[in-house]
Amino acid sequence: MSDKKSFSPIIGVGVLIWRGDQILLGKRISEEQNVCWQFPGGHLEKDESVIECASREVAEETGLKVKALRHLGYTDEVFSVSQCQYITLFVSCDFESGEPMALEADKCEVWQWFDYGQLPTPLFRPIEIFISQQIRLQQNNLYDLHCKTPFALNM
Repeated sequence: MSDKKSFSPIIGVGVLIWRGDQILLGKRISEEQNVCWQFPGGHLEKDESVIECASREVAEETGLKVKALRHLGYTDEVFSVSQCQYITLFVSCDFESGEPMALEADKCEVWQWFDYGQLPTPLFRPIEIFISQQIRLQQNNLYDLHCKTPFALNM
């Protein structure tokens, strides 16, 4: 039996919205990291699927319409300041229509499109971890961030 206290991790959903080869990021103020750049997203609500959460959060935060939502992966991080375990589930989708607006001005200053190879810094820590994981997978031809092509295992 473990001496560790029982706790529930926080489950968040991060949404990679693609417009061609560009991705949407918002300049946010968070409790953990002051100002940082982050994908649209938020906390998973009771009885809500990950895809439903992703769609809801994108609409609430940016006003955008998206399509073809797909599961991507996850990160599992313990924030040093709060000692809180934060699991972020990432979803990829395609931009459908609209102009990104900062609809939650108390949380996000601005939304901007960036080329994937030229992302701003600092990034929200779960995004940094996720990107480093994906780079390793892509180097081994295991993953496509657009999630449009099947895995190619080199065995």
